[in-house]
Amino acid sequence: MSYRRTEIWKSIDWFTVILYVLMVVAGWFSICGASYEFDNVGLFDIAGRPGSQLMWMGLSVGIIFVILMLESDFFDVFAYLIYAVVILLLIATIFLAPNIKGSHSWLVLGPIRLQPAEFAKFATALAVAKLMNIYGFKLTVPKNFLIVLVLIFLPMVCILLQKETGSALVYLAFFLMLYREGMSGYILLAGVCAVVFFVTEMKYSEVIVGITSMGEFIVSNIILAITMVLVYLERKDNKAAFIMLIGIATAYVAGYITSLFIPVDFALIAEGLVLLSVLYLIYLSARNWVWHYILIGFFALASLAFLFSVDYVFNNVLEPHQQIRIKVSLGLEDDPSGAGYNVNQSKIAIGSGGLTGKGFLNGTQTKLKYVPEQDTDFIFCTVGEEQGFVGATAVLILFGIFIIRLIMLAERQGNTFRRVYGYSVASIFFFHLAINVGMVTGLTPVIGIPLPFFSYGGSSLWGFTILLFIFLRLDASRNDR
Repeated sequence: MSYRRTEIWKSIDWFTVILYVLMVVAGWFSICGASYEFDNVGLFDIAGRPGSQLMWMGLSVGIIFVILMLESDFFDVFAYLIYAVVILLLIATIFLAPNIKGSHSWLVLGPIRLQPAEFAKFATALAVAKLMNIYGFKLTVPKNFLIVLVLIFLPMVCILLQKETGSALVYLAFFLMLYREGMSGYILLAGVCAVVFFVTEMKYSEVIVGITSMGEFIVSNIILAITMVLVYLERKDNKAAFIMLIGIATAYVAGYITSLFIPVDFALIAEGLVLLSVLYLIYLSARNWVWHYILIGFFALASLAFLFSVDYVFNNVLEPHQQIRIKVSLGLEDDPSGAGYNVNQSKIAIGSGGLTGKGFLNGTQTKLKYVPEQDTDFIFCTVGEEQGFVGATAVLILFGIFIIRLIMLAERQGNTFRRVYGYSVASIFFFHLAINVGMVTGLTPVIGIPLPFFSYGGSSLWGFTILLFIFLRLDASRNDR
């Protein structure tokens, strides 16, 4: 029996709603600290950013009310239609949006500016959840997995064409949900390894010892180590792992002895060992009729191919500003007045806050506008400066409790649609938090994604609000029959 609409208010998860309100209010105070000008507009004047954000917050209440009053089946029935409309909007944005700071991602409708990419997240989550809720659907079936990838990557490609790399990368968060729903751990491992290989190769590519490129040498040995571990863990094949280890050790001892007489490229030896390991795994697969050896060998071979492609991708695919941001983040270049300026000023602002901060509206770095985008992408530095280590930690704890709560709600859902959507929501919030805080503190490259509920912007606030409250509405009717 369906819940009556008057009963929604009793069944909604008020703990999550309270967390939402706390973050939105804290976000408004942070925007005030980042953008308020004492001699200009007042805090509640919509001509200023604090006043504008307050207006978006008020309108968000109306959006929440509408979402909660809809029947929960509405989101399941119209999931594909919502997705299709948003995709069309994203495509239209590519051609109709004006150039704003190098990107074409904002639709300007008179005094209103909307960023469709912020609304594509919940639309994609709904479409993926509906697909995976089909009777008999299994993610391990290649055709099904391919269709899921199309649903995820289609909006991602549209956003990339708008030159919004940061917003596009958010869609990688869906892989966390897919892993929960049965995606092979190899795919998640491949993603993590790709990042590690790329960073290591970039970091040490110019370090040469003798004639050995240390970047290629280190990554090749990481590939060998992971390959042996997979052979041991996946097949419990101690003998095969031991033979590989002995072969590797023998090759390096022979290489060292040879290097006493002539120069030896140990990176070339490592890469050759990877190829020999692949051939050995193919032999084991053919002898034992076990496909896992082939999969491990394919992983090793693909990893080696990825290693060889890093230099080409970095120099020929990435844009110059993306290249310099990565180099600055990895410490390969020092550009304090260029690409590294934002991060350096952000670190100064956070560090100047000390333990307890300078107090509300007393931040000097923010008041003097030293930090670019300090009320949007770099809003966290305002928290650090005005509220100090204590305030910044409190915000991170608040987000941590919020994300854990979302996971708990997702786990208690009675059907796949609600569970998949719930995990998608939790994954998106986690990705935004991790990348934004990492970006502000210099741990990740600057890619320009907002901190949920804290960064200034109506599209951002509305997008996250819709994303969250659709899930709360679904959760409120989890016991429907």
